[in-house]
Amino acid sequence: MDLSDWVKNALASGRRALTEAESKTLLGRYDVPVVAETIANTPAEAATAAADLGFPVVLKGLGDDLLHKTESGLVHLNLTDEKSVLSAAEQILQAAAAKQILVQPQIRGHREFVAGLFRDPHFGPAILFGVGGILTEALSDVVFRLAPLTRQDAADMIESIRSRLLLGAFRGEAAVDRERLMDTLVGLSAIAADFPEIAEIDINPLIATANGELHAVDALITLAEPDNEATDAHAVPPPAIHSLFYPRSVAFIGASAQMGKWGHMLVCNTISGGYRGDVYAVNPKGGVIAGKPAFASVADVPGEVDLAVVTVPAAGIMNLIPQLKAKGIKNVVLITSGFGETGADGKTLEKQLAQEARAAGILILGPNTMGICNPHIHFFCTGTSVRPLAGSTAVVAQSGNMGTQLLAFAEAQGIGIRAFSGSGNEAMITIEDYMEGFEVDELTRTVMLYIESVKQGRRFFESARRVSQKKPIVLLKGGQTRAGNRAASSHTGAMATDTRLFNAVCQQAGIIKVDQPMELLDLSAAFSSLPLPRGNRIAIMTLGGGWGVVTADLCNQFGLEVPDLSAELIAEIDKVLPPYWSRSNPIDLVGENDPSIPLTVMEALLQWKGCDAVINLGILGRRIFLRRLADSVEHADASYTREFLDEAVSAFSDFENSYIEQIVRLMENYGKPVFGVSLLTDEKDATVYRVKGHHLKGVFYETPERAVKAAARMVEYQRFRNRRAG
Repeated sequence: MDLSDWVKNALASGRRALTEAESKTLLGRYDVPVVAETIANTPAEAATAAADLGFPVVLKGLGDDLLHKTESGLVHLNLTDEKSVLSAAEQILQAAAAKQILVQPQIRGHREFVAGLFRDPHFGPAILFGVGGILTEALSDVVFRLAPLTRQDAADMIESIRSRLLLGAFRGEAAVDRERLMDTLVGLSAIAADFPEIAEIDINPLIATANGELHAVDALITLAEPDNEATDAHAVPPPAIHSLFYPRSVAFIGASAQMGKWGHMLVCNTISGGYRGDVYAVNPKGGVIAGKPAFASVADVPGEVDLAVVTVPAAGIMNLIPQLKAKGIKNVVLITSGFGETGADGKTLEKQLAQEARAAGILILGPNTMGICNPHIHFFCTGTSVRPLAGSTAVVAQSGNMGTQLLAFAEAQGIGIRAFSGSGNEAMITIEDYMEGFEVDELTRTVMLYIESVKQGRRFFESARRVSQKKPIVLLKGGQTRAGNRAASSHTGAMATDTRLFNAVCQQAGIIKVDQPMELLDLSAAFSSLPLPRGNRIAIMTLGGGWGVVTADLCNQFGLEVPDLSAELIAEIDKVLPPYWSRSNPIDLVGENDPSIPLTVMEALLQWKGCDAVINLGILGRRIFLRRLADSVEHADASYTREFLDEAVSAFSDFENSYIEQIVRLMENYGKPVFGVSLLTDEKDATVYRVKGHHLKGVFYETPERAVKAAARMVEYQRFRNRRAG
């Protein structure tokens, strides 16, 4: 009988776990370094086996579904002679659950790890690795990756635990055999594919001996009927996603003449945003709405309708489907709430709506959505009057309020938007559909997501990993404080909370996960405007020494290197700075006001092979400082005319515009990003500055930490790309 039949038969017989001996037999076939052991039926057999293995030994009770042996007193450690083995064996066999005795050599090692497998209901099989032993939960130093694993995935897991120093030479003990450790993790991944009946595997402890050898001294495999229920994802193809954002005509069904109602706001925002397609208002009362004649029904609309934006109450939506079909409308943005977000009845109604719409050949975005926009055709169909510039960042938000707030920030900071969708309840179009649509969209350079959950976890992971190889995905997740309540019979299951697993999914897929909404925009600005850094070496140029020191500390905190300047570079900068400059990185420009100096130093840094990116602090924003100084001088010193002072301020403004243009030119010449931090900001300042005729842009943040975080995340993404390419 092969292993597959063996496992299936065990499950069919009603067992919910393999014995430890059976577990190790299976694990050993998959390159897991299980400890040598012998099964004994009597105390005498146990004593003979112990003598053959060599003292000291460990005795354990064996029995069907015997999961927690230590707590039941069925594990006896460090038995050093025949007498102690006989006594321990007799005690074990007196327990009703123990039918046999497992005899193992006592493995000694100060370093204990845990490895395992579990099946998540959303993401499927996942592998765990971390610090093990009795402190597994207390230390909580574990990492996860979804199966199947490559050896690179396994290597990444090993490097990701906080206590990775334990894997090297440690207190006189040899480094852990990493190849054997990777074999173990990849073997667990293979088991996940070969045995759908295996629900969890827990190897704890996985002991590293003084010479670095690994021994799995304890193992538990639990079983469960495989989930063979087919899930029909009804994937929406990219052309269908694209057509939603390019309607030639829009009918607002439920349009209203009353200011403040959704049916009025959406019509007004769409018209005032400059949309050039046909706009139709539909309201059974007729009349005129926002200057448009209102038609009693969608059937009365004289022209073709590419997109219906619906705000009628939920109770009337089902009756609307046949009317939409008869009119030939294929796409619907369903603003209306009252569906899945309201509870069980609403979920039933939402499911029915999706089924009937699908049968009618209609694609619904929503329900319960804030709307959509595409600045490239001046189509702003959202509940708030936000009109960001056309750009390359595609935004999808499961929260409409969060999404439109992000759009408002983007508008204020000059960050260009490719398209926006408030995905709502995702009855038909899911996050995965959007990602696959933006993956092939030539105008999209960055994907920005705000999500609270995913409906198709495995597809989300696979789509994201594919998209991330082409363009960055920046993600903010809401609801992270709710830990998963997975019932578990092992360390592996107990450690796998929803948040930890989702974080691991993001890391493995190359998603750049952030913690605050503003980080979404900061990274959108960086990815859509700057070249990727080739490495993590940062040169810092500053108008003030303290600011540079703080930035250098932040770089260290976020894993960025601040390298020493080369002798050649120091000699070059000596030509333009006074003798008392710092001659170190960060480079303090010592308050020099000659506008040519920052550009000269900047170009020298970008030419330098010792850095991959430059952070410059305080060059922009000096015009504000000068303007305030001019106001003070005007009131205090009559010898300076207002005209003279205004000319001085204007000259600095001209320098700042020229500086931005030169920064963009230098980035394009040398292929390295420049992250700016403004000295001061006012209402005229933005984050992104466009330069006519150039595809790159100037990026200037308000604080050093925002610039450093953006640089660190870009480095993180570049490393992911390099690993995948390798």
